[in-house]
Amino acid sequence: MDRLQSMRVFQRVIDEGGFAAAARALDMSPAVVTRLVADLEEHLGTRLLHRSTRKVSLSEAGEAYLARVRAILQDIDEADALAHLHTQELAGDLHVLATPVLATYLLAPLLAGFRAQYPKISLHIQVESFDEPSVEAHDVTLFAADEAYDGTIVARKIATTQGILVAAPAYLQRKGTPQLPADLQAHDCLELKGGIARYRRWHLRNERNPQEAVDLDLAPVISSNHIETLIAATLDGVGITPCTVELVGPFLASGELVRVMAPWVCGQVHLYAALPSRQYLPRRTRVFLDYVTEQTALMLADAQAACSGLQAAP
Repeated sequence: MDRLQSMRVFQRVIDEGGFAAAARALDMSPAVVTRLVADLEEHLGTRLLHRSTRKVSLSEAGEAYLARVRAILQDIDEADALAHLHTQELAGDLHVLATPVLATYLLAPLLAGFRAQYPKISLHIQVESFDEPSVEAHDVTLFAADEAYDGTIVARKIATTQGILVAAPAYLQRKGTPQLPADLQAHDCLELKGGIARYRRWHLRNERNPQEAVDLDLAPVISSNHIETLIAATLDGVGITPCTVELVGPFLASGELVRVMAPWVCGQVHLYAALPSRQYLPRRTRVFLDYVTEQTALMLADAQAACSGLQAAP
């Protein structure tokens, strides 16, 4: 027996003044209404209603029970309404986990705009590196992964960007400029390790001819899980680093770094937002995801446009 449904039917029989009227109001058959009330009486072991051909009336036990039923059902309805409001209202706490590079280069530039648009949403941002995101502990988890990533978590793809190869002019003057992927074997290469990326091989693809691709197994002179360290070392002339264009765009624009081996790109990087579940997603989470997705697309487009006309290393 569905006791909650039986309680609602019992209350409606009294409010409507009879079984037939309650059946019409609830869009049920009179037989079902009668059975549910009878099941409730059997469960309680007492008669709740006095029935006659003309009307139904409450027994003494039924009158006392109805008072409690009304209070219980009202509390349940209020709890449901509160939960629904919690899901729909553009207010409340939003807990976000992000890797350091995404927190710095993606999330931080978007915070002012998001807060201006949704001032009642309070963001709680945790920044840490991880091998696997702890999605259950946060409303949204932002991370990046390469093509080799094959996760089983619930994740929404925010954007896809390409890696390019960059180096400082001083390094190229000292070591020469590679022209083809095989030339990288003779160069000092830096590599981002750890996190979601799982494999050592460099997958290079010709942007002008996507069918032309090659996998290299390079031994980097420096590997790190911290992209800022690799960019700083590249600026100091240590070697050649694959990096997404939006991270090194300002250095390309200033001439501190140059792109090498254009039009070769170094794999794709996918930006994801992982979620605890697709069901019952609060509206504040939805608007946050939509905002991040939209603004990231604009950010990537601006970076690509700003760098598309820059001179690559000869």
